[in-house]
Amino acid sequence: MKQKIVMKVQMSCQKCRTESLKLVARADGVSFVGLEGAEKDKLVVIGEGVDAVKLATSLRNKVGHTELISVAEQK
Repeated sequence: MKQKIVMKVQMSCQKCRTESLKLVARADGVSFVGLEGAEKDKLVVIGEGVDAVKLATSLRNKVGHTELISVAEQK
């Protein structure tokens, strides 16, 4: 089952964005990573069997404040 995870990450610079995208892309089961929102502060992750909490925790440790907005099943 594919799921779509949306997280709000505090990314103040381009380097932070790149770092967070790389970090998420390395995670197991991730098939798509992208940025959305007016300020490009929402990270969208689509994949199979992705652990959203683990992902958010590692983003908190590496990049900054991370908020889990939604985890939904991708049809």
